[in-house]
Amino acid sequence: MPSTTKPMTDEKLEIFEDGRDFHADLLQSIHEMKAGRGTVIHSQAITARTASGLSQAQFAALLGVSVRTLQEWEQGRRKPTGAAQTLLRVAVAHPEMLRELVTG
Repeated sequence: MPSTTKPMTDEKLEIFEDGRDFHADLLQSIHEMKAGRGTVIHSQAITARTASGLSQAQFAALLGVSVRTLQEWEQGRRKPTGAAQTLLRVAVAHPEMLRELVTG
């Protein structure tokens, strides 16, 4: 069943991030790792970016999104929509095209 939750806007995401307790999140993550409860996220954004060999900043600029948005996609907190999904599929299938766009 598809999610009906709408992605956060950059503005709402920034408000959310400002209210987070990163120290508590980090400690929780350490406890989960020690207990073997960690999860690995495999996202199309990570696959596409690593295949292209581009940095997050380069890849985000090429897609016309903020680095924060790209990070949210990579971490599975947000999902790319519409044209971004199509560009990610192209990037996975033909990473050399993205490298060529960046290097000219």
